[in-house]
Amino acid sequence: MNDTMNPVCFDGDRLTIEDIAAISEQTRECYLSQDETFRADIALGADFLDRLLAEDGVIYGVTTGYGDSCTVEIPRDLIPELPHHLYTYHGCGAGRLLTPEETRAVLATRLASLAQGMSGVSVALLEQLALLLKHDILPLIPAEGSVGASGDLTPLSYVAAVLCGERDVLFQGEQRPTCEVFAELGISPLRLRPKEGLAIMNGTAVMTGLACLAWQRADYLCKLATRITSMNVWASAGNAHHFDAALFAVKPHPGQQLAAARIRADLASDSPSRNEQRLQDRYSLRCAPHVIGVLQDALPFFRTIIENELNSANDNPIIDAKNERVLHGGHFYGGHIAFAMDSMKNAIANIADLLDRQLALLVDTRFNHGLPSNLSGATGPRAAINHGLKALQISVSAWTAEALKNTMPASVFSRSTECHNQDKVSMGTIASRDCLRVLELSEQVVAAMLIAGRQAVSLRNKNDKEIVLPKALATMQSELEKQIALIIEDRRLDIDLQNILRLIKTRAWSMYVD
Repeated sequence: MNDTMNPVCFDGDRLTIEDIAAISEQTRECYLSQDETFRADIALGADFLDRLLAEDGVIYGVTTGYGDSCTVEIPRDLIPELPHHLYTYHGCGAGRLLTPEETRAVLATRLASLAQGMSGVSVALLEQLALLLKHDILPLIPAEGSVGASGDLTPLSYVAAVLCGERDVLFQGEQRPTCEVFAELGISPLRLRPKEGLAIMNGTAVMTGLACLAWQRADYLCKLATRITSMNVWASAGNAHHFDAALFAVKPHPGQQLAAARIRADLASDSPSRNEQRLQDRYSLRCAPHVIGVLQDALPFFRTIIENELNSANDNPIIDAKNERVLHGGHFYGGHIAFAMDSMKNAIANIADLLDRQLALLVDTRFNHGLPSNLSGATGPRAAINHGLKALQISVSAWTAEALKNTMPASVFSRSTECHNQDKVSMGTIASRDCLRVLELSEQVVAAMLIAGRQAVSLRNKNDKEIVLPKALATMQSELEKQIALIIEDRRLDIDLQNILRLIKTRAWSMYVD
């Protein structure tokens, strides 16, 4: 990990999306607070539950079965086994495994919730979760199997099982049995206290951890799409007056205004205006701030939703030890995350569609205002056999179509499950996974557009040598030229695409300082 001077502390205080993302990317270390007051508050909940059990209190999921089995009384001598049965029978996940980054985000998100001190768990449980993060012992978590209410039960069962030394983990690049890794590191498997299985699993950690990562990627995609639009306006000899401050002052959406201001700054130039400038460019250029601005305006709202969920106690029941109350409710319901992710993927896919339309203009000699067909750099007789970005434009169209297809909201597909106990569920985890898929496809579109933008700007420079590229675009062009050779003779572009995608994922280019 890089930033040892600024580690993330889990002490019940408010965390941010950036905190979770940094832990996920291993750019900041993290630790469980050693503060005595914090630890005493955590222990208070577990001790309160112990007293209730000694007094024959009835506690859902502790002295009763789960879900519709809440009327089943558990014999006292079997109560210690109940949490282990919970994670065992929920071991039925399927689909791809969460990535290491996603898994770290899930672990950190669950630790943040339990550190609120309202779940009735022991300090030992929090310490075990912190150990997984410290040593980068990553449970192998199948992505599919959660309906997003009663929490992310099935995927989080893999976290609970690993804490107890069971199932498999990814450790130092290898998939291994947890028990072997624990023995190697001298870590004792946890024996869960009565409510701890429920506390680990009955929450929104998977959908929320994934949402934190989605938010950060969406924020960067917004900036990249804005810079790409600036490059495409310039390359197509477009009209910079479409982004005038006075124009955007009369439609006061802050995100839309910000996108326009960024493009305006990108296009600022001391060079004389081009001749024959069009009165109005096509919508994908002229209306770009309006499309990008939807996501830009929504991001602060999405941040509030995601961070409120991140900093919540979201299992059931809530254990209010200070007031000696057990509060039964439904905080495991992931509706807010479901709404944010369904909305976010819609706005992201619209940006992919915007960029797809821009590329369609750039490669077509009917609309690109003097650039060669398909942005091919070949000249002379060899121009006849070279096809430039013809196939890349087809791939961009395919990725865009798939992104748009995946914008169907997951949250409207609530299902009644578990003998109609869970009869209205959020589908928040599916929405988060959908959003990440839409982001993946849209980032592929962005990578292709960076290749196209670099090509188009170079070709425009060649045609209009008297027009100087504005400073911000010149800097971006220089960075792209280091990564992407000018396409003159046809060549495979998948290697370039994968290289650019790696740079996008690491946010290699600083876009805007507002």
